Amino acid sequence: MTEQMRTSTRDLDELRGRTAAWLRAQVGGDAVVSKMSRPSGNGLSSETLFFTAAWGGRETRCVARLAPALEAVPMFPSYDLRAQFEIMRLAREKAGIPAPRALWFEPDPAPLGTPFLVMECVDGEVPPDVAPYTMGGWLHDASPEDRRRLQDASVEIVAALHQTAFARPELAPFGPAGLRAHVEAQRAYYAWAHGDLRVPVLERAFDWLAAHWPDDPGPDVLTWGDARIGNIVFRDFTPVAVLDWEMAAVGPRELDLSWMIFMHRFFQDFAVSMGLPGMPDFMQRDAVCAKYRELTGYEPRDMDFYEMYAALRHGVIMARLWRRRIHFGEQPMPADPDDLVLHRAALEELLAR
Repeated sequence: MTEQMRTSTRDLDELRGRTAAWLRAQVGGDAVVSKMSRPSGNGLSSETLFFTAAWGGRETRCVARLAPALEAVPMFPSYDLRAQFEIMRLAREKAGIPAPRALWFEPDPAPLGTPFLVMECVDGEVPPDVAPYTMGGWLHDASPEDRRRLQDASVEIVAALHQTAFARPELAPFGPAGLRAHVEAQRAYYAWAHGDLRVPVLERAFDWLAAHWPDDPGPDVLTWGDARIGNIVFRDFTPVAVLDWEMAAVGPRELDLSWMIFMHRFFQDFAVSMGLPGMPDFMQRDAVCAKYRELTGYEPRDMDFYEMYAALRHGVIMARLWRRRIHFGEQPMPADPDDLVLHRAALEELLAR
């Protein structure tokens, strides 16, 4: 978790030239693209490019999101960038969520080798994944009051999205509604991500879910999917940009709440494993659910179930990520496939509970 992981096989200089040629076709022949780079701390699924675009006497700092090349061992079987573009636009325009301003969606793979979207770049601070924010840095060193302000503001984003009644046709790109469909999609993702390789701790977690299914999963809403502070740009502990909508789906509210809670636990457990105190009083279930209830009037339910599901979902992703690292020679294949799941201990603790 402290080393930069390889996420792309594409040449940056070539991408800059091809992006400039594409941009000139959009805005005119004087367009120039410069200062292209990739992120260093977060963003391990889609390929992300930062660049400065200048045309017509103006200059705009941009971010492009591309589906990764097949040889880069993609994290997901498909990347619906059109849906991501639309959800950012809807979240900004209809829910008042500070999603980045969506500039262009390019469906034609010819310009860069894959469809892509471009949005405005927003300045601020993001709690990093590598090295985790629980191990040090601006959020770790903040006052309890500022941490709580950031926590509450993050929950407010989820509440605002859930409370917005998007029209049903606009939900269509995000797949079938309901908890059952969501879990079945995760089973399919597990099968795709790992093929003939079985990861027993993940299969035990699927069995646990089947045995502890909620009596009433509750109403479906449009969920962010990757609802965590590492996907938010903050300025003075206030969200100014909400990123990474590729896991958006229709399902119970608890999907987002449990993901936000568990993802902090994941990074907190990592800090503790390194002999550091981390941030044990941050993003705790009772406080997150209480704030959500205050904002929406909805009482989150069956959170033990959803915490297990969040741990399972993240386990499938982490095992795929570790296999990518193995592919690029960054680490060997473990003798025990369960060790592909970095938070194996947390999953086993939840199963025992």
